[in-house]
Amino acid sequence: MTHLDSAADQAVLEWESFASMERLLVIDDDAELCQLVTRFLSREGFAIHWVPGGSAGLERALAEEYSLILLDVMMPDTDGFEVLHRIRQQSRIPVLMLTARGDTRDRIRGLELGADDYLPKPFDPAELAARIRAILRRSSPHTPPAAFAIGDIELDGGARTVRRAGAPVDLTTVEFDLLAALMRAAGNTVSREELVHDVLGREFSPFDRSIDTHVCNLRRKLGPLEDGGERIKGVRGAGYLYAWPTRQGAR
Repeated sequence: MTHLDSAADQAVLEWESFASMERLLVIDDDAELCQLVTRFLSREGFAIHWVPGGSAGLERALAEEYSLILLDVMMPDTDGFEVLHRIRQQSRIPVLMLTARGDTRDRIRGLELGADDYLPKPFDPAELAARIRAILRRSSPHTPPAAFAIGDIELDGGARTVRRAGAPVDLTTVEFDLLAALMRAAGNTVSREELVHDVLGREFSPFDRSIDTHVCNLRRKLGPLEDGGERIKGVRGAGYLYAWPTRQGAR
C-alpha cells in the first residue's frame, strides 16, 4: 500500500466517523459560551453547527437535518420563543432551550410552545451533554409500546400518533411518551419521580417542575373525558393518574 493509499483510507475513516456523529445546531448570540460548548460537545462526540442569531438560526434549522437544536431565549433579532414557535409549525425536531437562571416564566413558556427540555444558564457542560443524550434516547427509534385505546383516546406506539375521537392530536416527543406512560398504568398513580426518570430521562429534583408543565400541556391538548371528567388527575403528594372513563374501559 502506498502512502497516498494510506492517507486516502484515513481520510475515508475520518469522514465516516464525522458523518456518523449526531449533528447539533446551536442558536445563541453568546460567542464565548458557544465556543466553550462547541469544544466540550465536540469532545463528547457531537458535530456542532453554531448560528449567532435567531433569524439565521431558524433558516438553518428548517433547511438542514439536525438531531437536536440548542436554542437560547434572549437574542437581539428574533427571540427563542418566536424561533421555537416557527420551528414547531414545520418540524418536530427535539429542542433544548437555554434560559436565564431562575426565570420560571421563560421555562414554562418554552415547554408550552413545544420545547423538549430546558437548562438554565450558567450550566455545567456535563449536565448539558447528559440532557442532550436523554432527549436523543427518547426521540430515537426503539421498541414501541403496543397500540391501545382508552375511551376516546387511541395511541399508536409504532406510528407514534394519538387520536381523540378519530381526530389527530399533535404531541411533542415528551408529551407522547408521557401519555403512553400514564395510559399504560391507567387507573393507578404514577409518581412524579418515576415520570421524570422514565420520560425525561434524568434524576428527580423536587424543585424541577417541568413534568408538571408537560402534564398541563397534555391536559390542554387532550381535553376532558367524554363525560366531562378530568382525564389526567393529580394525586396530591404522589403523582398523576390517567382516569378510566366511567362507562368504557380499554379496548
